[in-house]
Amino acid sequence: MAIASLMLLVSDVVQRLIVAPWVSLFPSSRKAVLGRWIRVMAWVVTRPVQFFGGCHIPKPERIVPSGPGVLIIMNHQSLFDIPLVIQTVTHDYPRIVTRKRYVARWIPVISHMIRLYKYPVVDPTANSDDIRAALDELSAAGAETDVPIAVFPEGTRTRNGEIGRFKKGALSRLLEARSWTIYVFVVDGFWQAAKFKQTVWTLARVRGKMEHVATLEWTDPSEDPTAFIEEVRNMMKEHLSAMRQQVPAA
Repeated sequence: MAIASLMLLVSDVVQRLIVAPWVSLFPSSRKAVLGRWIRVMAWVVTRPVQFFGGCHIPKPERIVPSGPGVLIIMNHQSLFDIPLVIQTVTHDYPRIVTRKRYVARWIPVISHMIRLYKYPVVDPTANSDDIRAALDELSAAGAETDVPIAVFPEGTRTRNGEIGRFKKGALSRLLEARSWTIYVFVVDGFWQAAKFKQTVWTLARVRGKMEHVATLEWTDPSEDPTAFIEEVRNMMKEHLSAMRQQVPAA
């Protein structure tokens, strides 16, 4: 974790002084440059930790095409979920629905990356007017984006690894914004390392898994998404249960 943290501090400087100015000066290169950079960051967060920490972090299938109308849904167990989601996209990068607190405080690479990549930001602790405004911005981002959107519908990391209750506001507004091809993933094995302090002490015991659950089509944005969202959650719960019943390979 010390090595990964040092690499993140160095990467934060590179991102601010080289990557951000480059895409500002050469906007036509934005998607290509940011796509390559975010994959480097996903490697920095996962591979050194696995090599030096003795944990297992899977290499996700790169099956999510880049482009408009692509939505990624995944459960949320740990700090590793974001680099895992990033690695599912074939090229370019996803825009990840993110909580405002990660912008408000300085986190190496992450805080600046949220602004650089124009991640949609939500704040469930805000007053009703601010929440409504943030959801309006999220809906506009979903309708206009030319890269995939990724969302963790639970809204926060689970404490026991189970699929938690979905906070339906963000996901509902995305589904109301346009038609989508939806890629559903489930991760497991990371929840004991949900927070940084836990990661330090439990890293060697992490044996993570990630599986593609389904690819779904949402074709009618005018339809009430409530039943569909519940169907997706039940699908994820059933798949998580099946993953936990798998016999580990010898």
